[in-house]
Amino acid sequence: MKKIIPVIVAIVLIIVIAAVGFGTKVLEKYSYSKERADLTEYFGNEGSDDVPIILQDGMIEEHAKIFDNICYFDIATVHKYFNGRFYEDKSESRLLYTTPDAILENPVGTGTLVSLDADFSESQTEYEYTISRYEGDILYIAADFVKEYANFSYELFTEPNRMQVYTEWESRQEATIAKDTQVRYQGGIKSEILTDVKKGDQVVVLEEMETWTKVKTKDAFIGYVENKRLGEKREETPEPVTDYVEPVYEANTRDHKINLGWHVIGGVGGNDTLESVVAQTKGLNVISPTWFTLMGNEGDFNSYASAAYVKNAHEMGLEVWALLGNVDSVDVDMYEVLGKTDNRRRLIQSAVAVAKDYEIDGLNIDFENISLDAGEPFVQFIRELSIPCRKYGIVLSVDNYVPMNHTDHYNRAEQGVAADYVIIMGYDEHYNGSDEAGSVASIDFVENGIKNTVEEVPAEKVINALPFYTRIWETGAGGIESQAVGMEMAAAYVADHGIETRWDETTCQNYGEFQDGDALHQVWLEDAESIKVKLTIMEKYGIAGVAAWRLGFETADIWDVIGEYMNQ
Repeated sequence: MKKIIPVIVAIVLIIVIAAVGFGTKVLEKYSYSKERADLTEYFGNEGSDDVPIILQDGMIEEHAKIFDNICYFDIATVHKYFNGRFYEDKSESRLLYTTPDAILENPVGTGTLVSLDADFSESQTEYEYTISRYEGDILYIAADFVKEYANFSYELFTEPNRMQVYTEWESRQEATIAKDTQVRYQGGIKSEILTDVKKGDQVVVLEEMETWTKVKTKDAFIGYVENKRLGEKREETPEPVTDYVEPVYEANTRDHKINLGWHVIGGVGGNDTLESVVAQTKGLNVISPTWFTLMGNEGDFNSYASAAYVKNAHEMGLEVWALLGNVDSVDVDMYEVLGKTDNRRRLIQSAVAVAKDYEIDGLNIDFENISLDAGEPFVQFIRELSIPCRKYGIVLSVDNYVPMNHTDHYNRAEQGVAADYVIIMGYDEHYNGSDEAGSVASIDFVENGIKNTVEEVPAEKVINALPFYTRIWETGAGGIESQAVGMEMAAAYVADHGIETRWDETTCQNYGEFQDGDALHQVWLEDAESIKVKLTIMEKYGIAGVAAWRLGFETADIWDVIGEYMNQ
């Protein structure tokens, strides 16, 4: 017996130890972790002044900053989420914002806001905080100032810094916490704790699963709570912020279709050709003389403006929308002209002054081949120019290439807000320097240009420009060459070379070709037939009218076709 007792004791001890071990494992498996998450890591805080942003119900990659107890967004974040009209002039350290009737200007690093009206008269307001400031080369704008020009709400939280931002206020599901519990990083009792919530706290329900629910707390923690800890669920619609009202940009549009022709002047003597270039036209109601050409980088331009020309055009029943362009400019840096506020302002003041002095009805802006870095300054130029144009009844129209990926920086949508008319240059599908011969303006090219533009710009502001020219192509051993010729010269070329043309359904043009040795000569003719098809497409989209490049290149029968379109 004495020998058995130690054995029994040993067995009991083994059983006890095994039971304790098993119990411990069970306890470990089913007990709730008390480990807390590193919240700085969770939110991604990058310093004491850094403020991660929870937008709606999710964290975004952009962060705000706290400077002198004021919250700031960098300008890229402002553009992306709140309002794209804030403009930074880096060279002169200015923050600008343009309304329909004023330019608001803040010298960076100050609380001063200068308001400039259509005549550039100034008034000034002082804020109790710094409106904008640089940190390194990044411009930051005070969130409270941004709120004056956008509808959003924000709330700041500390330990660690973070902010909740709302820009939309759709109905959402909320729930009440039924019992004190924790919000965990992931769904599971072993997941790290983000924060504690108490009975009666309200949370936003983001996603329901079998045993856990993804929620957001009132202080912007996003994590998981056990379903059994959630009480009543209900639909709630937050009160939207509506303090900011989008201003109305009154358009100086006409109540009839526009029929515009560009008149290439070339010099003062060109003004004397007005009567001859309009002699065979029918229904023309706007003429755009190429009067103003940029020169230098400080906002100057060469002018061929003529009071007599305007008077004669008016007597013919024509409005004059003078063209201001850069096509013939030499050594002009468009970023220097438009990107620097003083240069841009000088150009605007001079152009408006000339328009008023000569009683010009409109300005037609034809800035082509704008580099990417000059895209935003170009749009700001249109915004600012629209202010005096709007006040003095000067029609503002802007010429644009057919929409393609490499011209997105022209921002046609914003042009459509600020300008009166957006003109599509519905040609140059193939141009001198193209890799292959082809049509100047095939029907698909034209329709896509119109379709894409009216998706961004109201149709009643869109004008499509037609080509009154054809390119004659020669493809040979030496490469591809072409020359642009008017309609009469193109017809003569076809006749002189005995070319048999045929209607091409793909381009909706009369096509012809001939072989001369190893050289292939081709023409896709612009004539009354091709123009008529283009006008049919224009009528389909209900746009504001037609323009033509250029007067003097057309045959007389074109005007009968355009006349039909104008009378539809």
